[in-house]
Amino acid sequence: MTAVAFDTLRFVRTLRDKAKMSSEQAEGLADAIAEAIQNDLATKTDIAGVRTDIEALRLSTKSDIETLRLATKTDIAAVRTDIEALRLATKSDIETLRLATKADLAETKAEIIKWMISSIGFQALVIVGGVVALARGFH
Repeated sequence: MTAVAFDTLRFVRTLRDKAKMSSEQAEGLADAIAEAIQNDLATKTDIAGVRTDIEALRLSTKSDIETLRLATKTDIAAVRTDIEALRLATKSDIETLRLATKADLAETKAEIIKWMISSIGFQALVIVGGVVALARGFH
């Protein structure tokens, strides 16, 4: 920061003459104020420097946000592609399972029909045998 002009001698005289302060008090107060002004006040140049820094930070942040936005957009596209691939794979797996289940059901149906015909044939044979045995028993 640059120095700001502050007339300490004039300030001390004003404090002594108008405020009726002792020379030591006036000088002490003048030194404290001069030091505070020299160290703590921002000048127009300081403010312009801070504005420049803020603008640079704003531009950098804007650039970082744009980079992140593009990276996120790319990541989302990749995730969508992965999801689509998984959807297609799942659809294919479901179709494969459906066809396998359909084949298993057809095979089971054929087995049931075979057993049913065998059972009906056996029952018919038992009935015919029983009728023949009863017919012989009545003769």
